[in-house]
Amino acid sequence: MSLSFDRALGLHEKALAFRAERAAVLANNIANADTPNYKARDLDFASVLEAQQSGANSTVSLQRTHANHIPAQSLIDQAAGLRYRTPHQPSIDGNTVEVQAEQARYAENAIDFQASFTFLNSKFKGLMTALRGD
Repeated sequence: MSLSFDRALGLHEKALAFRAERAAVLANNIANADTPNYKARDLDFASVLEAQQSGANSTVSLQRTHANHIPAQSLIDQAAGLRYRTPHQPSIDGNTVEVQAEQARYAENAIDFQASFTFLNSKFKGLMTALRGD
């Protein structure tokens, strides 16, 4: 009998990768809080989850024409992913980052990341117990 990690772990591995990429996007928003005309962005979890569950591959196949080009292989490059955020309070310089809101979203994302990591850790411990026969 073969062991399928995709069946054993489900979408939780991809959720962990999503949370890591969302942390990078939110950190980028916070870092650009004072940049004029910077538009805050975020990843839409519901859209990415729906695309993953439906099995639809929403990534665009791109060919790199030069070795220094950046490969497009992340959740951010998917059609369902990156969205611009509308601010609650507009600013004079056109920046849409609201630092306190971004920090709250970053903290919430960190908690969600830790929960996903803890869940995956318990799944791996269960698999190890099953393999050892304890």
